[in-house]
Amino acid sequence: MGPLANIRVLDLSRILAGPWASQLLGDLGADVIKVENPQGGDDTRQWGPPYMAAEDGAATQESAYFMCANRNKRSVCIDMKTQDGQAALRELARGCDVVIENFKVGGAARYGLDYASLAALNPALVYCSITGFGQSGPLADRPGYDFLVQAMGGLMSVTGVADGESGAGPQKVGVALTDIMTGLYAVIGIQAALAERERSGLGQHVDLALLDVTVATLANQATNYLVGGLNPTRLGNAHPNIVPYQSFVVKDGHLIVAVGNDAQFRRYCEAIGSPELADDPRFDSNRHRVQHRDTLVPLLQASMLQRNKADWLQRLESAGVPAGPINTVAEVFEEPQIQARGMQVKVPHPLNPALQLVGNPIKLSRTPVAYRRAPPQLGEHTEATAAGASTVGWLD
Repeated sequence: MGPLANIRVLDLSRILAGPWASQLLGDLGADVIKVENPQGGDDTRQWGPPYMAAEDGAATQESAYFMCANRNKRSVCIDMKTQDGQAALRELARGCDVVIENFKVGGAARYGLDYASLAALNPALVYCSITGFGQSGPLADRPGYDFLVQAMGGLMSVTGVADGESGAGPQKVGVALTDIMTGLYAVIGIQAALAERERSGLGQHVDLALLDVTVATLANQATNYLVGGLNPTRLGNAHPNIVPYQSFVVKDGHLIVAVGNDAQFRRYCEAIGSPELADDPRFDSNRHRVQHRDTLVPLLQASMLQRNKADWLQRLESAGVPAGPINTVAEVFEEPQIQARGMQVKVPHPLNPALQLVGNPIKLSRTPVAYRRAPPQLGEHTEATAAGASTVGWLD
C-alpha cells in the first residue's frame, strides 16, 4: 500500500504535464482513472515510432511516448462532448479526491467539468488545472506548449552555445523539461491541498502554468538578474557562477569537471599537473576565477587534451575532484549505479510481459513506490460503451 493509497484521481489531462503528475500520484499508490476520448485517446498514443513490440515481436499501436507517462492508471473511454459522458464524469468526480485537467482556460466549463461545477458536487475535491499561461493574466486564453514556453520563459536564452562560438544560438532542452517540471509542481500543489484538507475538510483549486514554472525554475539565473542586475547569456556547458564547472575536450571525447569550491580547485590543479594555477591571484578564489574565466579555461583545456577519458576519470576521482562522462541514453542504462538504484523496471503489459520502463527515483523506506499497472491500452478498463458514451461501474 503506497502512501497515497487512500486517494482517487480523475485524470482528464493528456500529452505530458498532466499525465506526468497523475503517473507520479499513481506510483505513490493513488488510484488513477485516466479518461480518454474513444476516438484515438490521448494524443501521445500516436506519437511514434517507436512503438512497443508484442511478446511475439509483432508491432503494436502502443507508443513509447505514451508509456513514459501513463503507468499505474486505468483507461476509461468517455465522450465528454455528450450529455451522458458529462454526467458520467460528474459522477466519477463525486467519488474522487483529485481532478487533473489541462483544457484551455474556460474549456472545462463548456462541459460542466470546471472547478466551480465539480466543487458544488464534491466540496472536498482538489482540482488541478494545468495550462500554458495560467487562469489569469493577458495571455490566459492562449494555448501553451513546452517548446513555445521554453522560449518565452527565458530557458532557451541560457541554453546553447555562447555567441561568437561555432554553433551559437538558443536551444531548447532535449526533453520537454517545462512539462515535466510543471507535472512535479502540480503534484506538490495537490499534496499541499490534500494536507490542508485534513484540517478544513475542503478542497481547493490548484492553478499551474507552464510559463510560471519555467520562470521559477530559472533559479540562480533569474536571481542573477533580479539581485545582481546581470541578464544571463548562453555559456554552453559552462556555469555562470562557478569556474571550472563545464565540459572539456580530451583525447578521445568529452568529460565533465565540476569544481565546486577552492579546495577542489587546488586538487584539480595538482591532478592536471599545474599546481601553480591555484596560487595565481587571478584564480585563487571562485570569485576571481569567474572574473578571469576567459584566461583560465584555455589553460585548463590545454592540459585536458593530454589524456583520454578513462585516464582523467581515474586520476580525478583519486584526487577527489568531481568529474564524469557524458553518457548516451544507452550508456546510462548500462551504468551499474543506475542498475543498483532500480531505475530500469519490468512492468508486465498484456501484450508484452517483459516491458521495461524507467523507474521512479523516489525511495521510501516503509511505503515504497509500486508498479502495479502497465500503461493501459485504450479503454482497457471501460466496462460498457454505447452510442458514443461510456458508463463505469467499478468505483467500489
